[in-house]
Amino acid sequence: MAILGITEAFGKYGATLRNPQWSVSAWAPDGALVVSVWAHHRQPSAPGTMEFVDSMERWRGPGNAELRRNVAEAHATKAPLRLVIARSDNSAHGQSGEDAGRVRKEYFVREDLVGEIAVLQGETVVFRFRRA
Repeated sequence: MAILGITEAFGKYGATLRNPQWSVSAWAPDGALVVSVWAHHRQPSAPGTMEFVDSMERWRGPGNAELRRNVAEAHATKAPLRLVIARSDNSAHGQSGEDAGRVRKEYFVREDLVGEIAVLQGETVVFRFRRA
């Protein structure tokens, strides 16, 4: 996996972030929703899958509103997901609800995986990925 900035990572799928300062999801030309998820949100999952669990109530702002809209649409239309993984040495900062834009991050693209929204219940979302 190559280390990239967020704009370059989304660009690998042909997706353009609405605002690189706060966007964490964008639509690719092929109709897939590209999502950036924190590496530390990976949860144990069934063999052959990779799952990331998050709560959308954890943070605020326009990026959250955009993600909520995009996730709801992808869930309703069963759009495929594409994966960008964000990693930081200071993950506690973002977990606390503080502005994660202020911490240094690395982004990794997993073009070998395609996903789905496995769970969208209240504030909880589970992104499940499998080899394409």
